[in-house]
Parts: sequence; C-alpha cells; structure tokens
Amino acid sequence: MDLKLKTIAFIAILGFLCPAQAQQITKEELIFLTPEWKGERFEDGRPKVSDNLLKRMKGVTLEEAWAVLKGDNFKYQYAEGWQTINPDSVLVGRAVTAVFVPGRPDIHRVIDDRGHNQDGRIKSQNAWTIDLLQKGDVYVVDQFGAHIDGPTIGDNLGNSIFAKTGNGIVYDGAIRDIDGLKEIGGFTSFFRSYHPSHHLNNPDGQLNTTLIGINTPTRIGMATVMPGDIVLGRDGGVIFIPPHLVEKVVKTSEIVRLRDMFGHQRLREQKYTPGQIDNRWSDEIEKDFSQWLNSHIDELPVPKEQIQELLKTRTW
Repeated sequence: MDLKLKTIAFIAILGFLCPAQAQQITKEELIFLTPEWKGERFEDGRPKVSDNLLKRMKGVTLEEAWAVLKGDNFKYQYAEGWQTINPDSVLVGRAVTAVFVPGRPDIHRVIDDRGHNQDGRIKSQNAWTIDLLQKGDVYVVDQFGAHIDGPTIGDNLGNSIFAKTGNGIVYDGAIRDIDGLKEIGGFTSFFRSYHPSHHLNNPDGQLNTTLIGINTPTRIGMATVMPGDIVLGRDGGVIFIPPHLVEKVVKTSEIVRLRDMFGHQRLREQKYTPGQIDNRWSDEIEKDFSQWLNSHIDELPVPKEQIQELLKTRTW
C-alpha cells in the first residue's frame, strides 16, 4: 500500500474510532464491535441479553464471573475501589455507556449545536445519554474521576435514571446530593467520590465537562466496557461481562452453587472428609450428588428446569 492510501486508511480508522466525531455510535459500528453476540439486539444495535439471564445473574459471585472471563482470556473486565449506595444489594443490568472529558469550549460548542439543532436533543449534555435508558439498563459513565465541580449526577437525575431503568449507576467520578440518592429504593450504585459542588456546563462561561461519546467502547478503571455488556456489581466491586459469555457465567455459577451446597451439607453430616470434598470427586460422590439433586430439586436456589438440564447431561 502506497503512502497516500495508508494515510487515507489511517484517517478512516480515526473517524471510525473517535467518539467526538460520531458522538453516538452507529448501529453498524456497534454490531461490528460485538461480533461474538448472535442473539437479539436493541434497535440501536446494542446486544439484548434476556431478562431471565439477568435475573439469574443476581446469584453469581464476582469470583465465579471473574474465573469464567479469565478462562476465556478476558482479563480486563473488573474494576474496584468504589464507594457504594445500597452496598448489601446486587446491581445487574445491560450497560449503556457515556464518556466525558474535561471541558473544552470549542468541542463543547459544536457538540451542543449539533445535539440541539441536528439531533433534536434537549437539556444539557449530561442528560442526553440518560434519555436513552430503558428498563434493565445500567448507566456506566467514564467521568475521568472528576471531583470538585465534577458531579453531573444528583438526586434529580438519579430519580430519572431509576424511573427509566429500575437500576443504579456505575460512575467513575463524584456524585452529589448523596442523601437524596440514598432515599431512592433500589438505587444500588457504584461511584468514586462525593462532593457537594456541581458541574458547570456553559461553553461561553464556566465549563467542566464535555460529552464526547454515547454508547461507545469505554474504559472504567482497568476494565473495558462495551454497550450491552452485563454489569454485575456487588461486594464493593464491579465486573463487566461480554454478552456472549453471560449464559456460560450463569450456568457455571449455578453448578458451583449446587456443588457447594451439597459438599457443605455432607461435611456437616461427616459423610465425607474435607480432603474428599476439596479434591476431584470420586464416582461415588458424583452419584450421591446426582441423587441429592433429584431429591431436593424443588428446594434448591436454582431454577428447576436448569437442574433438570444438568441432570440430563450426567451419566450416574
């Protein structure tokens, strides 16, 4: 390829990847960037993992999800170091992403102009992504850790987010109005810090943040997040699960949960030793486990149909 063609190709790649250019990723680009997902999608191209899997995901631990992702070579999906609202609850939902940068008047002005006059958006930029949220979504925001004069979310937007999604947020920055946010039942959220100030959004005066990406690939801490990833937030950490691995994560978790319940019960009964349970199970224990599943199928914290599916694959 000669220099001219290389230059044209490089410019085309930049135009494709730069969220400031596209603002909101196109359906075609989102499908291109999520090739492993073969299931249903939203109108904008975002993968749509089923509500049933979202419900089952609430029983998954971070350790279980992390182990499956690591085994499939997804090493950068976990983010830690959060403050939380409703820390004893579990956050599960489909990611909708937003990327902010420190305010820059020239970029901000043209994005504002296009958003209001060409795309028909209303309000300020910090509300644009929120307008797209649906039930089961989680608003995932790269706010570059902004603290003083950084918060774009307080109790007003928090109530709007919860009304649209039934969920909370993952917010890489500071929030405000924390007492009001805590009053929203079910608003399980992860954020970096609290500050009583608020962001300023006037490119002709004071300006703190500029929105450059809606539903684009996003970095949260050391994790890479794609729109449609399943957010699992619990126990102080957040992991972002690629849609095509969600079912594998859920089923692996359910099997581990059942085996742990069986193993713990048999240890309390002193039927087996810790060495027998901690190592690869013998055929005798595996047969006992299958019988235990059958006899407790209506009592276990895993859907009955999933246990029946598991039993079909077992030969004892």
